[in-house]
Amino acid sequence: MTNETAGSDEVDLIVAAWRREAPQLDVEPLEVLSRVARLARHLDRLRRDAFSAHELETWEFDVLAALRRAGAPHELSPGQLLVETLVTSGTMTNRVDRLVRRGLVDRRPDPDDGRSIRVRLTADGAAVVDAALADLVEAEHRMLDVLGREERRALATLLRRVSAPFEG
Repeated sequence: MTNETAGSDEVDLIVAAWRREAPQLDVEPLEVLSRVARLARHLDRLRRDAFSAHELETWEFDVLAALRRAGAPHELSPGQLLVETLVTSGTMTNRVDRLVRRGLVDRRPDPDDGRSIRVRLTADGAAVVDAALADLVEAEHRMLDVLGREERRALATLLRRVSAPFEG
């Protein structure tokens, strides 16, 4: 009998072992959070595969996607990109430099503040991020196909509640 048909998985084995070896501890959180951690690793792999098909690194997709989501004219200040991608200013400068060299973004003076710049998605950058997003969404749909629409909504609601204390 496989784990799938038995309704158990590797996390069940880990939890059972801890309950046996450390019965004084309530290891119930492992039943949820170990699965979240394992799922995150699978999702990272899925995303890397979707992005690499478009010759993108995950961080490149993150920056391009932030610009794409900003709406026309698909540009943000470096400070706004920092907030969107949760990296340091030095890291963002390096990332923007690399994306400029690839022709996926360009820099232009901020019309409201001559001392600042704006980072803008190029047509090539928009095409790449749109194609990568389409592949990613398709792969993520396949990943969640084991759940019905209502189950996905319920899971999203529960995960939002758990993650809320760590956001913003």
